Amino acid sequence: MTIKVRFAPSPTGLLHIGNARAALINWLFVRSHQLQGHDAHFLLRQDDTDLERSKDEFAEAIKQDLAWLGITHDSFFKQSDRFARYDEIKQQLIDSGRLYPCYETPEELDFKRKRQMGRGEPPIYDRGALKLTADEITAYEAEGRRPHWRFKLLPEDIKWTDLIRGETAFHGAHLSDPVLVRADGAYLYTLTSVVDDVDTNITHILRGEDHVTNTAVQIQLFEALGRDSKTIHFGHTTLLLDVDGSPLSKRLGSLSLRSLREIGIEPMSINCLLARLGTSQPVEAKYNLDELAAGFDLATFSRTPPRFDMSDLENLNRKIYQVWPHEALKAKLVDYKADGITPQIWDLIKGNIKTLDELTQWQQVFFGEISGTATDKEYLDIALKLLPSEPWTTETWSEWTGAIKAETERKGRDLFMPLRQALTGFDHGPEMKEILSLLGESIVRKRLGG
Repeated sequence: MTIKVRFAPSPTGLLHIGNARAALINWLFVRSHQLQGHDAHFLLRQDDTDLERSKDEFAEAIKQDLAWLGITHDSFFKQSDRFARYDEIKQQLIDSGRLYPCYETPEELDFKRKRQMGRGEPPIYDRGALKLTADEITAYEAEGRRPHWRFKLLPEDIKWTDLIRGETAFHGAHLSDPVLVRADGAYLYTLTSVVDDVDTNITHILRGEDHVTNTAVQIQLFEALGRDSKTIHFGHTTLLLDVDGSPLSKRLGSLSLRSLREIGIEPMSINCLLARLGTSQPVEAKYNLDELAAGFDLATFSRTPPRFDMSDLENLNRKIYQVWPHEALKAKLVDYKADGITPQIWDLIKGNIKTLDELTQWQQVFFGEISGTATDKEYLDIALKLLPSEPWTTETWSEWTGAIKAETERKGRDLFMPLRQALTGFDHGPEMKEILSLLGESIVRKRLGG
């Protein structure tokens, strides 16, 4: 059997951290099976039936952002190319008696819901449309009303073994018949998604737990279209919360992948965090997606909603460079005007890098002019006088500072900080014994004032 999953974003906005997590989980699920030698397939589906809100620029941005993360797809299609198929299924459901027209206005439906809730009853559609006479329907049509169409749920148990939640159950009589087609003729997600999943032989549907009730409805729709729902496996992950426990959706606009990319966050930092949030596995810096996929397991996902903390992502972004070989950096060095950064320099500075923007600064430290912050010229003159001649090793720093200490009786911060500031322009950074040996005597003498 071929394992087949899909990720189905709507091109109505930029890809954000929440739906990037959904895409990643599906991709890692497929890739983990591929690494085990199984046939597995990742489908990218563009849910663009909302023609008014869907934009080509968002569709293209989503593809670019997924590619930036390293998430590739095996096949692709747009729902907007399949309206004829949805028309066909609509008629099929009408003919079978499972899709029926309703003429209530939004105001009338709202009044019904409020009245039910006022009585302490669940706000479930009362199927009033099924009781309409032919004359009543004619009258509604005459006044210009156009029907929306609801799927008639069967009053029976709906059960499945969720890959994350475990045994999950609903009863059809306790759910409201869902609207599948709006009065303006627009198809809603519940219908189009199921039709597509049937036609493309999707085997696993992995999505957020906000779809749990929707899954119960769709199981009956799968059955109505002739697909045995037991051949589909569902998994519902908990949704991300903000660091304060509030819904992350309130600020997703500031967490688009584009915005994260602009501030220098690396794609693998995002992948490493999102792959482990909400699981029992530790968040670790990995070099590539295959390393993440090799350890991916839905059984590790918890029912406790995880919290997304931007500081965690920033910290991970610092750690991600520590697993980067210089080879992975080569293509980026020219972009950051830092083509002088050698493997030796990279190994030294990568533990101090927050974003690659800082490469430009380190290029200056090792090869350019710097604006040192040290002002103790008399002290630097002494340091210059005591500076040993090359060749230098990593022991040169301690030998040199030992001589300066004996001459000036300085120690600790007073001994080392003026030298670091004069030679690098920074108050902190990698060990000076390593920096000194890479700078070389000519640059050091110049920066000390010689």
